[in-house]
Amino acid sequence: MTDEPETPEKDQSPSGSTAVGAADSTDYDANDLALDDPEKDIVDRSVVVSTFLKKLAWWALRLFVIAAGGYVVWLLIQQFWAGLQPMILALIICTVLAPPTTWLRRIGFPDALAALVSILLFFGILGGIIALIAPDLVRQSQVLYLQAFAGVQRLILWVQGPPLELNTEGIENVLNDIASWLQDQATSIAGGVVSGISTATSWIIQLFMILVLVVFFLKDGHKFLPWVRQMFGRRMGWHATEMLTRSWTTLGGYIRAQAIVSAVDAFFIGLGLWLIGVPMAFTLAIITFVAGFIPYIGPIVAGALSVLVALVSLGFEEAILALLLAVAVQQLEGNILNPVLQSKAMKLHPVIVLISVVVGGSMLGILGAFLAVPVAAVIAVGLRYLIGMITLQAGEKTIDDMEFVTPEGRAVGQLNQQQGRTLREEWRKEGHSSAEFAQLVEEDQKKEEADSEDEKASDNKAAKKFFEQAIGKFRKR
Repeated sequence: MTDEPETPEKDQSPSGSTAVGAADSTDYDANDLALDDPEKDIVDRSVVVSTFLKKLAWWALRLFVIAAGGYVVWLLIQQFWAGLQPMILALIICTVLAPPTTWLRRIGFPDALAALVSILLFFGILGGIIALIAPDLVRQSQVLYLQAFAGVQRLILWVQGPPLELNTEGIENVLNDIASWLQDQATSIAGGVVSGISTATSWIIQLFMILVLVVFFLKDGHKFLPWVRQMFGRRMGWHATEMLTRSWTTLGGYIRAQAIVSAVDAFFIGLGLWLIGVPMAFTLAIITFVAGFIPYIGPIVAGALSVLVALVSLGFEEAILALLLAVAVQQLEGNILNPVLQSKAMKLHPVIVLISVVVGGSMLGILGAFLAVPVAAVIAVGLRYLIGMITLQAGEKTIDDMEFVTPEGRAVGQLNQQQGRTLREEWRKEGHSSAEFAQLVEEDQKKEEADSEDEKASDNKAAKKFFEQAIGKFRKR
């Protein structure tokens, strides 16, 4: 009888290095290897993960394209900023001059004459203000220069005396370093004069360009929207008409409201400084008015300048009075004027305004800080208009719930509402239903409430049982 090799049984585990893997492979059921199970309404996780990754990649691509487009726009703005700067300033001036120009045109003035009269009035008032403050500024600046050193010396003596009695050797060293630095820079004054002449020439050219642009904007500005509708077609032209009109209304409202706020601030600052006896009170009031167009930061700088002038010209007590005056005016502006006037024109959160000013100032200096809030307001108008069109198509609002400023905007809103109905019908045909989704959410909430009630009942039952046991033990004792 020959020995035949033993064949392992099917359920016998093989030996060696493959034992573990082979043993694991026999533990799987055929149903476990299926990608999905229709009876249990289960799908393999890879399907869910792949679907999520596809959507994530698609949205990432969209965001990348938007970011790249924004970066390209920023590069173009930097490249053509020298030409865009007078255009933007001319538009801002036009927001102030457009109402009187429209009124003059309405009473019978020709377009060119109405624009010319408005411009002459504007620059006449501006030139008169400059003519009033320039002599006082030149005369008082020399006096303030001498008083500044005397004021610093008084401050040092006050710090050295009681109750502070501080050592001012470090302060004197800093002042000496500043004086020596100014002496070293005296040799570069000639070069600075040449540079100043070049800068002044550039400013004169830009002012001339702004003047020419303002003339044409005021003269032919009312023809711009019909040209846009003719150029871009009916639907895109209607969208552009509504959004540009909203932007123009918001921009004009902001400039006019800010002018009123700044004028009130300048009036009270000038009056208070005049009563205190601070020199150049009218000049400081004009500076306060101009600085008021840079929210938050501008008034602080103007107030600090007023306090500094009061300190070096009059003394510490008058500087404290000027500081209290600036704080009181800022409280009036922040708590009364801005909420009443700017809330209707801007509808921007104060944090957005502050961030816009900081970002604009860091990128483009003082001009950037001045233009930051109007640009942010126009961007906010565009986003609100886009969100409004989305809510119309989603069916969350109807055409009667929206506020339009032009007939073209209402017409394009009706088209979007009809397009939204078609979109929602197609979405439902694909098997989606908002009602079903809402029903699922409602059932989920009811289930959570039922579970919460069961949990409360279980807790009450346990507490009742505990007290019964405690009472029973007490009775036995």
